[in-house]
Amino acid sequence: MRQRTLGTGLTVSEIGYGCMSLTGAYGQSGGPARADAIALIRRAAELGVTFFDTAEVYGPFTNEDIVGEALQPIRDQVRIATKFGFAFAENGVEPGGLCSRPDSIRRAVEHSLRRLRTDHIDLYYQHRVDPQVPIEDVAGTVRELIEAGKVGHFGLSEAAAATVRRAHAVQPVAAVQSEYSMWWRDREQDTIPVLAELGIGLVPYSPLGKGFLTGAIDATTTFADSDFRGQTPRFQGEALEANLALVDVLKRLAARAGATPAQLALAWLLDRQPWIVPIPGTKNPQRMAENTAAAAVQLSEEQLAELRAAADQIKIIGARYPEAQDAMTNREAPLPTP
Repeated sequence: MRQRTLGTGLTVSEIGYGCMSLTGAYGQSGGPARADAIALIRRAAELGVTFFDTAEVYGPFTNEDIVGEALQPIRDQVRIATKFGFAFAENGVEPGGLCSRPDSIRRAVEHSLRRLRTDHIDLYYQHRVDPQVPIEDVAGTVRELIEAGKVGHFGLSEAAAATVRRAHAVQPVAAVQSEYSMWWRDREQDTIPVLAELGIGLVPYSPLGKGFLTGAIDATTTFADSDFRGQTPRFQGEALEANLALVDVLKRLAARAGATPAQLALAWLLDRQPWIVPIPGTKNPQRMAENTAAAAVQLSEEQLAELRAAADQIKIIGARYPEAQDAMTNREAPLPTP
């Protein structure tokens, strides 16, 4: 698979693997058996993926441990990204909510290194902006970890554009992780222009719209009570029916290109900028092969133009998250105390 470079020199496969769903995601408890999850991660590596995304909060903790075991035999061939920023007792804080205090970050990195069975984390993200901690303090702490050799590169997840600027001034940011796809493009209005200006990479999570862009969801789809998509506005009623217009176009274009709707949705992302690296996640080996094969899809300029036009002309209706969850995204960090 071809490689791309994020921000401060982190070179990774142009499609990564988001490992979150291996320990449950979107309100669905659990995941595959541990041996199957490890086999899936190793299969991704065989298919050319060198960029694996996890976080301490996934599980919590078990996701990092699975990723660590899976990648230990090939650690020198891959890049691992993980995240800090939620409050856990093992990091010296009362559990619940967010915490990016410097002492908590220093504890968190040690636990993540142990679970990941490694002596360094290639990309260390703040998972969500902590409304109690200035981003300068966070960036300064990660800079110390980089200087100590425990972290390779600094990242932010779902941070507001101004927060990215402030963090970057203290410790250069390699990548910002944010939801971004044909299904959700709001970051084009704020964050992405700043990333282009500062030379920071973008790592889109949910690049397939939480399954919507695969074509597997239609107007008759129902979700389990625990699945948050069942309470998400853009998956509901008239909004869902209107949004299916995009999937219809993807299906039509995919059939002509000899690809799948998911592969075209990933191809659209890869076409946006050379510093965008999507991280689709799946528990299904067939979907894994399909997603990674998107990197090899060859589209003509005419086909790309049609794909761009479809994304630009079809308006997606409804919020991407329930209100409480959306409130934790694109948040501005507090300013330092004078």
